[in-house]
Amino acid sequence: ITGEDDFTITSQQDTLETLEQTTNTFVVFLGSIAGISLLLGGIGIMNIMLVSVTERTREIGIRKAMGAKRRDVMFQFVLEATLLSLGGGGIGVLSGLALALLLNGGSLLGGQSSIQTAFSPDIAILALVVSAAIGLFFGIYPAMRAASLHPIDALRYE
Repeated sequence: ITGEDDFTITSQQDTLETLEQTTNTFVVFLGSIAGISLLLGGIGIMNIMLVSVTERTREIGIRKAMGAKRRDVMFQFVLEATLLSLGGGGIGVLSGLALALLLNGGSLLGGQSSIQTAFSPDIAILALVVSAAIGLFFGIYPAMRAASLHPIDALRYE
């Protein structure tokens, strides 16, 4: 009897390899989205800080005229950017914790939820550290601009 086979044979190894390949694809995809989000968030922080430097030019001039060193002004703006991004990261971690607790507690109608989530404090701390690092990195350029202002020019600024 000749003819084509009307069946296929698959092993669990083939299934595991396919599942692993799919998982790796999702990891790369979600990692790309996270990277783009961090980049855009950093650019947003940098823009906010540049606007802050522009609006506070006279304040910077007064501080420098009173004897503040370049590093003092730079430290002020880097710290401000870092705290701004750390605050945003904290809000994100707390929102994630609240959402995880809500999903684990059941549906909004009082029934039992079929979704089980996990909240890892290690990942939350990592998220806060990355958030602070993003603020630190993207706050350096506006801080350098603020620190490089000349006191006389800054005091004349309107």
